[in-house]
Amino acid sequence: MILTPRRSIDILRDVHASKEQRKPYVVVFVGVNGVGKSTNLAKVAYWLLQHEVNVVMAACDTFRSGAVEQLRTHARRLQIPIFEKGYEKDPAIVAKEAIQEATRNGSDVVLVDTAGRMQDNEPLMRALSKLIYLNNPDLVLFVGEALVGNDAVDQLMRALWKLVYLKIPELVVFGGEALGWNGAVDQLRKVKQRL
Repeated sequence: MILTPRRSIDILRDVHASKEQRKPYVVVFVGVNGVGKSTNLAKVAYWLLQHEVNVVMAACDTFRSGAVEQLRTHARRLQIPIFEKGYEKDPAIVAKEAIQEATRNGSDVVLVDTAGRMQDNEPLMRALSKLIYLNNPDLVLFVGEALVGNDAVDQLMRALWKLVYLKIPELVVFGGEALGWNGAVDQLRKVKQRL
């Protein structure tokens, strides 16, 4: 089954729209452990650089040992700034400060790296819901492992259900659309029925 959004997601168009409003376009990368969130974040950063977009990375995986260093390596190779506060910090606050600094510096895009998490890890899911609630990102990208097939859809579904359960107000993103609670639950039911 292919999940098809109701509207087209054109990141460059949306980045330029945010730029006109004098605010950075914020993308949060989420997913389970070890699927390549940081690597995909770097690939997106590279693509944006090719389109002459000013990018900053935000190191909000303050949980996994080596995560900040990994992102720092990507940033150094791409020659772009990274906002970091180290480990054992509140990722929601780190993201907020990164967005504030990007706004001051006139950055076009903030790419937010988060800790990998299984949807049943309540503390990490709560940290993610707080990060999304506090920072209201323009786009939340779920990075899944292609080799797991339909299990990736199951991981996404469980993660979205958990975010709905934790009640992130009006910020559940499904197919590129921010939905209210009733809309999010309805969409999740429809997808589950199609599987």
